[in-house]
Amino acid sequence: MNLSPTAREIQAKLSQLSLSEKTWLMEYLAQQIRQTLTPQPDWTDDLAAMAADPQIQDELTAINTEFAPTEMDGLT
Repeated sequence: MNLSPTAREIQAKLSQLSLSEKTWLMEYLAQQIRQTLTPQPDWTDDLAAMAADPQIQDELTAINTEFAPTEMDGLT
């Protein structure tokens, strides 16, 4: 395998890490690989459609109306 200069540098420095650091690094790399291989859903279109939905707008208005009296209780 033809390693990049960055990969070679990391390889050379691995011996300086403790076992716990190597274990952490392995777990981190595995997580990064899983995230790269697993497509992440794009919720942008779904959220935009929900925001434009009249039924959802009506429900949000009802919720805001129901909780309006609590707005003065000091919570943000």
